[in-house]
Amino acid sequence: MANFIKEFKDFAMRGNVMDMAVGVIIGGAFGKIVSSLVDDVLMPLVGMVTGNVDFTNLSLTIGDKEGGAVLNYGNFIQNTIDFLIVAFCIFLIIKAINKLNKKEEPAPAPAPEPSAEEKLLTEIRDLLAKK
Repeated sequence: MANFIKEFKDFAMRGNVMDMAVGVIIGGAFGKIVSSLVDDVLMPLVGMVTGNVDFTNLSLTIGDKEGGAVLNYGNFIQNTIDFLIVAFCIFLIIKAINKLNKKEEPAPAPAPEPSAEEKLLTEIRDLLAKK
């Protein structure tokens, strides 16, 4: 039993698991922000454009009202918009992270200084060219 607990502790304290836990917590908070943006800002504007239609109340009843199935397609539309906004934001975040992580091309090394022998040969060449 002690070995099992030690293995679990090693697993839980591994860097990737901790990073994932932080990501899940931040993602949950981010999801609430996006839901509020969609519910409180975007959908009222969309409703105003579409004649004050409240998407959350859109539904279709199949069968009689008491025994029938109710399809709340308005919630589906709202959740789809939530998803698209979250997906777009994640795309922008990953794009920015990739841009920051992009390794810059190292500057080319300067040409090595010519040796004393090469300098002397260059001077001799230049003197012979002047004659």
